[in-house]
Amino acid sequence: MQKQSHSGSMTIKRLTLALATVSVVGAVGAIAMHQNKADANAAPAAVAAIAAPATAAAPSTAAALTVALPDFSQIAARNSPAVVNISVTGTTKVGLDMADGAQGRGQRADPFGDDPFFEFFRRFQGPQGGQRGGREMPTHGLGSGFIVSPDGVIITNAHVVRDASEVTVKLADRREYRARVLGSDPKTDIAVLKIDAKNLPVVPLGASKDLKVGEWVLAIGSPYGFDSTVTAGVVSAKGRSLPDDSNVPFIQTDVAVNPGNSGGPLFNVRGEVVGVNSQIYSQTGGFQGLSFAIPIDVANRIKDQIVATGKASHAKLGVTVQEVNQGFADSFKLATPEGALVANVEPGSPAERAGLKPGDVVRKLNGQNIVASADLPAMVGIALPGDNVTMEVWREGKTIALSAKLGNAADKLADVNRGDAPAGKVKLGLALRALQPAERRDAGLPSGLLVEDASGAAAYAGVQAGDVLLSVNGKPVNSVEQVREVVGQSARSVALLIQRGAERIFIPVRLG
Repeated sequence: MQKQSHSGSMTIKRLTLALATVSVVGAVGAIAMHQNKADANAAPAAVAAIAAPATAAAPSTAAALTVALPDFSQIAARNSPAVVNISVTGTTKVGLDMADGAQGRGQRADPFGDDPFFEFFRRFQGPQGGQRGGREMPTHGLGSGFIVSPDGVIITNAHVVRDASEVTVKLADRREYRARVLGSDPKTDIAVLKIDAKNLPVVPLGASKDLKVGEWVLAIGSPYGFDSTVTAGVVSAKGRSLPDDSNVPFIQTDVAVNPGNSGGPLFNVRGEVVGVNSQIYSQTGGFQGLSFAIPIDVANRIKDQIVATGKASHAKLGVTVQEVNQGFADSFKLATPEGALVANVEPGSPAERAGLKPGDVVRKLNGQNIVASADLPAMVGIALPGDNVTMEVWREGKTIALSAKLGNAADKLADVNRGDAPAGKVKLGLALRALQPAERRDAGLPSGLLVEDASGAAAYAGVQAGDVLLSVNGKPVNSVEQVREVVGQSARSVALLIQRGAERIFIPVRLG
């Protein structure tokens, strides 16, 4: 990811205030993960929309619309036997200050104090506790999962079984089994368990790609330890990108999901699993109307890899992208501010071999439109290494087609500290000079224009003294004259490619 300005990073932090796993931390020292139970199985609970004529008492040109709400009772009844409770035990190292007071009562110390971002960090860092040379404390957790194979293969969240030394699965008929963790993929937050049993009930799997915004969905789980709790709502959005490194295109719903729902299934009105409940957005730790589920298409693909090999692999294109805002759209002469703006191309990566360049705007991948920049890494992230992809790219005012063979995200990243080109002045408010040979050598850049001072529009946009300008509107520049020429041809705004330290970012600057 590219580094952002201080104000930009604070904006992202405030927006993500508290993305938490829907799991509960607690027990004798540090980790209690409550998870959901799965929904019910298939039940053709169709939603009927019947147009009724307007009454004489209330004349209207538009017919009144009567909507019959779905009956989820059959879904809950049919699928509950395939939903399991998961309990985990383990140990964690805690600080000496956790042995007394509230911690002695089985509550976890809050290493962030009153930090409102605590829930967010708990989601991605786990129950660290105060690790100041303390002692090992036992941990206990509860979660949910759902059976996808009659021989005992179970899907749940990776964070449910993280750091667990023992995992126990309890079926709906109260039988209990010791479970093996076949594999866990923190990147997508999916884990696969196996119990030694046969002829088990299973949930039917649907296709999350077929979900529509506004469609009814159902969750069954154990919020705060209350088993078999059923909650329902609608799909609020699809393909939602969250501020982590998962690249999962989350399903956002308004289904009431609370700590204790992690790992449980999300059902559609046909009783098919379409998602795995994973996170909530919360300032309090409880439900506030925003829940996020991993699409079952993603979860099932990861499950198949783990069952076959014990691990999951993720594809890599090798680019860093930025959002295309209106300023960039104007600079690159795009009709709409859509696509993924390539800010940097990793040397030796599939992207470089395919011919992608900084300043390109990727508009489609395998024929699918890329609206937000996060769409591109999400599409690549759920592909497999070795897959061939086609791209529709906007470059210098025209569309070109490129193809790439994706690499493996586990491959070691190459050093990207190299340059492409520089930039200039005029209406921008920049004082520029060419890099000296020693400066180019130290920065690892073949060329560039050093920003000695930034004022006016450039400073307002975020350009800083010490930045190295590499290109303007995607065109490499090696002199102030080249910058003047490109800027002179631009009417409303220009896009500057800036090298700042080891990072590259595009900065839109509005002219005039």
